[in-house]
Amino acid sequence: MSSVLEVTDLTTVFHTRRGLVRAVQGVSFTVNRGETLAIVGESGCGKTITALSLMRLLPIPPAEIVAGSVKVAGTDLLRVDDATMRRMRGSEIAMIFQEPMTALNPLITVGRQIAEMVMLHEGMGRAAARRKAVDMLRHVKIPEPERRAREYPHQMSGGMRQRAMIAMALACRPKVLVADEPTTALDVTIQAQILDLIGDLQRELGTAVVLITHDLGVVAEVAQRVVVMYAGRKVEEAPVAALFADPKHPYMRGLLASIPRVGTARGLASMDDRLQEIPGIVPPLNELPPGCAFAPRCKMADARCRAEAPPFEMKAADHAAACWKS
Repeated sequence: MSSVLEVTDLTTVFHTRRGLVRAVQGVSFTVNRGETLAIVGESGCGKTITALSLMRLLPIPPAEIVAGSVKVAGTDLLRVDDATMRRMRGSEIAMIFQEPMTALNPLITVGRQIAEMVMLHEGMGRAAARRKAVDMLRHVKIPEPERRAREYPHQMSGGMRQRAMIAMALACRPKVLVADEPTTALDVTIQAQILDLIGDLQRELGTAVVLITHDLGVVAEVAQRVVVMYAGRKVEEAPVAALFADPKHPYMRGLLASIPRVGTARGLASMDDRLQEIPGIVPPLNELPPGCAFAPRCKMADARCRAEAPPFEMKAADHAAACWKS
């Protein structure tokens, strides 16, 4: 399969009063047509900054993308001018934001917001664009799309707003869809509907999806490959089945071990069972320790781990990690 998105050595920093914050360091991955790549990790590991870097939506300054490339169908988004990038957002690469209530304009109807994107990228007239907006709302299974298109974001439920965001993101059939926690704050029923909807539209349009999430259950359900990030770096990458069956990095093992498990072999939860956790917290990105950034929290770490950063290398077939112990 040919890759639609190629990210190579992406490095994003923030210039702050406390020094240089290295939010994303040398991250690389590819996504093929129709494939879903999940990026996982704790809050603060660099997932969302990676997504916003792909879209070039970070405020500059204080942010700065200092190295790397982001190629969509061969075009490096980090090398094009601002006007070209505005044209490519929506038509080549689009994003579903974590909270649609803050991403949608509260002063403009949902239908008009979708229509304006279609007018900008596809050159449609106003009437045709509004019909397209209604069709997209219908496509994402919003009931009474003609009426909903005339409503403002606050008049819709959280699930409907998220569907409207998906309709807007896919209105111009982009090659790449970046979904940043698309089911956060939704109940499990709506979450399942949103994930099914993204999957259906992905299969229909052949869109490559980059899914940003901390929910490993969602990853197991929808992703084909997984990138694990910690302290701004990629520490593991593998097909989803291989990663869950045999994680190579202690951080990923800790994430999997921390998932609550209901019941035992007898079908009853034991009072002696405790929820496992990874000790400590992600270090400040402007005060990263020498060596492996995970070493202060890792039970397996030794003097070499604390002094020398491990290379990101293959540990098994199509399974790579950055760890001296794997």
